[in-house]
Amino acid sequence: MRSTWRDRDRDFRQTLPGGDTSERALMEALQIVKPDYRPLPGIDPNKDDLQYYRFQMGLDCDEVYPGIFIGDATTAKNKEYLKVIGVTHLLNTAEGTRFGFVNTNKEYYNDTTIKYLGLPLADLPSVDISKYFYTAAEFIEDALSSGGKVFVHCMMGISRSATCVLAYLMIKKGMPAVQAIQRVRQSRDIHPNIGFLRQLAQLDNQLRRQRVL
Repeated sequence: MRSTWRDRDRDFRQTLPGGDTSERALMEALQIVKPDYRPLPGIDPNKDDLQYYRFQMGLDCDEVYPGIFIGDATTAKNKEYLKVIGVTHLLNTAEGTRFGFVNTNKEYYNDTTIKYLGLPLADLPSVDISKYFYTAAEFIEDALSSGGKVFVHCMMGISRSATCVLAYLMIKKGMPAVQAIQRVRQSRDIHPNIGFLRQLAQLDNQLRRQRVL
C-alpha cells in the first residue's frame, strides 16, 4: 500500500545513514558519467541505402534500460519508427500546444496499437513534476510487466522525460537516485533541470527512509 503524506512526513524526519541525498550530489553524478554513444535502436548501421538513410534523419532515441527508450518529440511522432523498435506504450511528458510542449495526444496514435499517456509538464525548475512520479512509474511498469516496450519523451528527451524514467527506476527497481542517473546517462546525455533534481533527491530520501523502517 502506498504510504500517506503523514507517513512520508514522519519518514522525512528520520536520520539517514550517510545523510540526505541532495540535488548537488545528483548534479555531480550527471557530470561524472559520460554517455557511451551507440547506434540508433532498431537501425542497421551496415545497411547502405539512401532511402534507409533518409528514414534515419531526425531520429533521436536511446534505450536506457531494457524496454525503456528516451527520445525527442520528432521521433515520438514517427509512428513507423516506433513500430520498428516495438513500442507498445508511449509517455509524453510534455503534452500541450504551447511553445516547449509536444502537440500529440491519444488520438494521434489511434491508427496504432500504442497505449498513450500524456503529462502536461513544462521544463521549469518551479514545476512540481513529483506529483506525476508514481503515475509515470505505474505506466512504465505496466509496459514492461506485459512484455512491452515504452517510449518516453518530451521536446528534446533530456529533462522531463529523463526525470520520469529516473523516478521509475527509483520507485519500481529500488535504485538509489545516483545509481539511476548513472544507469541512464551511460546511454543518453540527460540533463534534468535543477528543480527536477531537487525533487528526485526528495523522492530518494523518502524511499530510503521507507526502506529502513
